Amino acid sequence: MSTPFLEIKGLNAWYGESHVLHGVDFSVAEGEVVTLLGRNGAGRTSTMRAIMGLTGRREGSIRVRGTETIGWPTHKVARLGIGYCPEERGIFSSLSAEENLMLPPPLAAGGLGVDEIYAMFPNLKERAGSQGTRLSGGEQQMLAVARILRTGARLLLLDEISEGLAPVIVQKLAEVVTTLRAKGYTIVMVEQNFRFAAPLADRFLVMEHGQIIQQFTQAELPSRLEKLHEYLGV
Repeated sequence: MSTPFLEIKGLNAWYGESHVLHGVDFSVAEGEVVTLLGRNGAGRTSTMRAIMGLTGRREGSIRVRGTETIGWPTHKVARLGIGYCPEERGIFSSLSAEENLMLPPPLAAGGLGVDEIYAMFPNLKERAGSQGTRLSGGEQQMLAVARILRTGARLLLLDEISEGLAPVIVQKLAEVVTTLRAKGYTIVMVEQNFRFAAPLADRFLVMEHGQIIQQFTQAELPSRLEKLHEYLGV
């Protein structure tokens, strides 16, 4: 059996004195799309941040293609080909869309070229010279995703990329995720928008109180919907 792209065992994490992750265990195969489901405060974003080394103290194991990274700083983790798209997007308002796009250095071979990115996100090509503050929320979200694709990341951590966006933009982002999956990218998504996430993922992990309490495949989804309503209130 091949080594998982991402393998997490017994992961505990803290923000100061606050213990936010309690023994998280899961793995993600190369080319797989996995969605973390759960209510606000369940630990989904903290899991993403812990993978990147952005929480406080961490214990347990985080392996990326077999390499243990639990004690690594964020910049070193990123160089393994991991791109994190946080919920707050992090667009620099004083820079143009294209300057934002070009800002992060390539971290690994195989990043998408600017032409490839503009083919995937035509809106960004049209808005290349516009300041970050003048972009719509949807355009900012596209830019945040595009920026990590240029770095050469092959494992994408996408945190609530559909939140607060118009349905037409959400549909475009779903098409992008589908395209990236077809290109062999490995994706872990945190999503509150279950309708957006449901058709995209190969597997779903349900979190509660900083733990994975359930996991199931796309094929098992119909039989789990009633239980999911209880967990998520969807």
